[in-house]
Amino acid sequence: MLSKTLVLPFARPPQALARDMLSQLALPALAKLLARARREEHHEIETFDACLPHERWLCGHQTDNSPPIAHALMDALGLPLQSGSWFVLQPVHLHIARDHLVLTDYRRLFIDNDEAQSLFEAIRPLFNEQSLEIVYGNAQYWFVRADAWSALRTCTPDTGCGHNIDVWQPSGHTSRDWRRLHNEVQMVWHQHPLNLARESRGDLRVNALWMWGMSSSAVFDRGTRLLAESLAHTQPDALTETDWQLIDTLTPLALAEDWSAWLAQMQQLEAEQFAPSLAQLSTGALHELRLVLSDGQRLDVWSARRTGMRKFWLPPSLSRLAS
Repeated sequence: MLSKTLVLPFARPPQALARDMLSQLALPALAKLLARARREEHHEIETFDACLPHERWLCGHQTDNSPPIAHALMDALGLPLQSGSWFVLQPVHLHIARDHLVLTDYRRLFIDNDEAQSLFEAIRPLFNEQSLEIVYGNAQYWFVRADAWSALRTCTPDTGCGHNIDVWQPSGHTSRDWRRLHNEVQMVWHQHPLNLARESRGDLRVNALWMWGMSSSAVFDRGTRLLAESLAHTQPDALTETDWQLIDTLTPLALAEDWSAWLAQMQQLEAEQFAPSLAQLSTGALHELRLVLSDGQRLDVWSARRTGMRKFWLPPSLSRLAS
């Protein structure tokens, strides 16, 4: 049986705006798929959860911590896998609000490889002094081995984006050691010529690191690999009889609350994903389509089968996106 799973983070509109937003969408294929699909799973996370619903679902993650993705992400970037407890390190920008610091979406940093390597080399000695191995992946993702910090609770950057970092920064009995090192990193970067140049041309300063995703094993499942490949922007493996795709184009729009762009992207997904998938179900080229649709706190898994498409008495509707 040929089946396909589409994972679409933030394909659910925010509850407060759902009715108005859905009225502006013309998605006949998705409306038909949802009306005739069966809901297989429903999940809701806590307000201050360490990861987003799709991150938790993909990685089969059960604890209140960020998913263990470091090794999978290193693998997706072509780095050799090593033993030990490894964290993901991301250069980020913290915005100074009235009385707290706010994490900015790392996608808005627009840092190139030369800039990233310059900042990486500037702080490498700080980690070496603490006998911490630090590895460069690409402009967005670096890695640090910190076995003594393996019990830290960390949060994914998309979870903390736009919020006061006090709730989301690493916590636990060794967090003071991390904060001390992080303060030193921030001092080195504060007057770094690269940051001064970025500020002079109106770009965001790179003024902090976000640490998350600790893993201690090079063994990871399909969902974790899929999430890592999406973050690394690498091509997934060739299509198999059970094909999974993670399409993360809606996340930065939702995090920025750019709902007009969100609506436009949903229309694009209708043309590129929903309509072709419905056609495949109708012709028998596809026997099952699973839609994994989430927002910041809820996730639903819908199963649309070829036989279900014959239920002509069920009118197409997008109402399930708001339920």
